[in-house]
Amino acid sequence: MAQRILIVEDEQGLRLTLGDRLRNEGYEVEAAPDGAVGLDRASHGGFDLIILDLMLPEKSGLDVCRDLRQQGLTTPVLMLTARGQTLDKVVGLKIGADDYVTKPFEMIELLARIEALLRREERSTRAPGAVYQFGTVRVAVRSTEVFRDGRQVTLSAKEFQLLRYLLEHRGETLSRDTLLHEVWEYEATPTTRTVDVHVAWLRQKLEEDPKKPQWILTVHGHGYKFAESKDDRASTAAPIA
Repeated sequence: MAQRILIVEDEQGLRLTLGDRLRNEGYEVEAAPDGAVGLDRASHGGFDLIILDLMLPEKSGLDVCRDLRQQGLTTPVLMLTARGQTLDKVVGLKIGADDYVTKPFEMIELLARIEALLRREERSTRAPGAVYQFGTVRVAVRSTEVFRDGRQVTLSAKEFQLLRYLLEHRGETLSRDTLLHEVWEYEATPTTRTVDVHVAWLRQKLEEDPKKPQWILTVHGHGYKFAESKDDRASTAAPIA
């Protein structure tokens, strides 16, 4: 069965061109001309991926993404942003977008990002339903739920994917390039701080003292690792039944 993609884009030319190209690639495509229509279709359409423009009439892409995540919809969201919208990109990732492409973009790059997001979603769907416990934090992989002190913690889709990858590789020192490639699935640039920003957000939400983390540790000059043993100054975090 063909994978279904929703395009939420107000520029008619781009909407039509992108839709035609994706259909030629074998995807089933629907489109929405504004944020309000896009939110309604995304909420009820059962799509495998949503391509969401940031600047939309009726309802912005940021608001659409936030509303979808608040509804509990975990469908991957790929945002289209204009040059100079750095702050909006950061906000978009924080509220639950999975990746972004800056306009104008090369079609081959967009297709690669789409394929990467869909592959990651397929792997997540097939993955066993492990539950991790560390300190007072409990992470349920299948339901993508995180609890701290018995209270649910809201993580963006990317924050959860990063946390899960760190947990699955606990004890391993992971470079920023490795995390970018494995979690974001695109090559790093030397000046990117994407990983640092997401690690800081996770520490704020999960560590007792974010300035002195016990779990998500910095390995200076190398990257990060999730604490595994007392030698890492923290107790073992392991999957439980």
